Amino acid sequence: MTRATLLARHAAARRLRAERGLTLVEIMVVIAILGTLMTIVTVNVFGQLSSANVDNTVLQMKKVGSDLDMYAAKHKGKYPSTAEGLSAASKYFADNKVPTDAWGNDFQYFAPATNCQKAYELVSYGADGQQGGEDYDADISSCNPEGNAE
Repeated sequence: MTRATLLARHAAARRLRAERGLTLVEIMVVIAILGTLMTIVTVNVFGQLSSANVDNTVLQMKKVGSDLDMYAAKHKGKYPSTAEGLSAASKYFADNKVPTDAWGNDFQYFAPATNCQKAYELVSYGADGQQGGEDYDADISSCNPEGNAE
């Protein structure tokens, strides 16, 4: 065999290896890396989503509070009673509908407030819709919106 023949065979073998593609182990490593990255991104995105829902609920409570203030201004300073509920002021809300929290649950309305010295209190029972709870399931009150779950 001549040197030129050996070089030609070596070049042909190199081309064949280059055209062969990825091995099963290489593909499995790529899939494992992608899975790890997707897990990290998903955990961070869902954490931000929960926090955004809490922030949205606090903002919605402030908007409802402004609408209730407009109701009181038209009714000689009186807010709807607990028995009347938010539906008594529905014409002051957007689309004449009583708003809900970020999770689609109805706000609880108390007049006068039960947890502070205000004329009314709005409460959202959080992500789980149940009274009490921790973290994003904790109750959110218009009496203390800064002290709610973050």
